[in-house]
Amino acid sequence: GDAHLKTMVESGIRSDLKYLSYQLLPHIIKDQTTYIKLSDGQLLPLEFFGAHNLMNMEAARLVCKQIGIETDAFYQAISTFKGAARRLEVFYKDDTRVVFRDFAHSPSKLKATIEAVTQQFPDRNIACLMELHTFSSLNKDFLPQYVGCMNNAKEAVVYYNPETISHKKLPSISAKDIKDAFQHPALRVISDLDELKLYIQSLRNDNRSVLLMSSGNWGGTDIAGIFKV
Repeated sequence: GDAHLKTMVESGIRSDLKYLSYQLLPHIIKDQTTYIKLSDGQLLPLEFFGAHNLMNMEAARLVCKQIGIETDAFYQAISTFKGAARRLEVFYKDDTRVVFRDFAHSPSKLKATIEAVTQQFPDRNIACLMELHTFSSLNKDFLPQYVGCMNNAKEAVVYYNPETISHKKLPSISAKDIKDAFQHPALRVISDLDELKLYIQSLRNDNRSVLLMSSGNWGGTDIAGIFKV
């Protein structure tokens, strides 16, 4: 678990709050569907996946229990929940590919999101495009925290807008700075908007999973238009 969070809880900062610990539920992945194992041995299929989502689901179950919603009712409702917007959200899907949008931009979330898609779709290559957009992610001193976080993606691309860096009054960064930080053997860095659009258009081809990860807007690129969503 989170050691810092554990220390905060054990320090008893808020005596008026009730603290409940939770963990990842037992689950299996079969035919690109995640099933959680219920206490009676049954398997409950879900319409979302990924360790972060499953842990959030368990936290929600515990909260619901505190306000009187029984576990059976919770599971019945959660089985039709398609997930939160921009949290491994299915943006486009056809017979040969699936495109996800995700808000992930921190190193830990980036790594976890890629791992989730790898486990859910083991027979597909992953094309992963992420945008450096936040103040911290565009900070040259913060970049090394991204080391290895995209290594599970066969095709990894990082986009950043130099104008955003200037607007945030941060020191400039280069493609080399980003490649040195991520240490992905085949990382491609894009900083030109036209090049970005051409690359996204290329993602419409081939049998693969596509991850579009950003808290920004890809420089205003009409991604929905490209995929004809």
